[in-house]
Amino acid sequence: MKRLSLISAALLALAVAVPAGQAAAQQMQRVSYKTPAANTKYTQQHFVDVGDVAGHQVRVLEIHRVFPTDPPVINGIKLKEQWTRGVSDYIDTNGTAANYNVFVMENGDKFFVRTSVLAQNNSKPDGSKQSVATSTGFITGGTGKLAGITGFVRSVNVFDPKAGLNEGQTEIEYSVGK
Repeated sequence: MKRLSLISAALLALAVAVPAGQAAAQQMQRVSYKTPAANTKYTQQHFVDVGDVAGHQVRVLEIHRVFPTDPPVINGIKLKEQWTRGVSDYIDTNGTAANYNVFVMENGDKFFVRTSVLAQNNSKPDGSKQSVATSTGFITGGTGKLAGITGFVRSVNVFDPKAGLNEGQTEIEYSVGK
């Protein structure tokens, strides 16, 4: 009985070790890029006042980003555009949001990211306010050459939904399985 338990434990350890070794063999890649306001546009926004406190709004949004020059390269393919669709719950642009991102590559392949966002108003030295959104998300899948993509995306964006401003810095860490 002890021998059978030892063999079972050894087989279980081997079953866990082999996939872990394969995952470790897949090198994580990292790409970082800026998205200027000039290349970012709110294509749709719908604000609804909640009515409980002043400035409390829920919002459905869609943002389109393009990369006309020096686009980031992911798995050897240039990023063409990014679509972000989400819902925010802000009081005076402080609060949370849930976003869904579609990254469209130059060859038509795509990958998808689900992000959680924390937005805060920060006071600048001149007394004015600046809204900053920090987001983290997991890559949930891909198509074509990106079908086996896994990883995560982090970004920090300065934004003003009423003025249509959105610009920031993004980092993608990923690996593509076979």
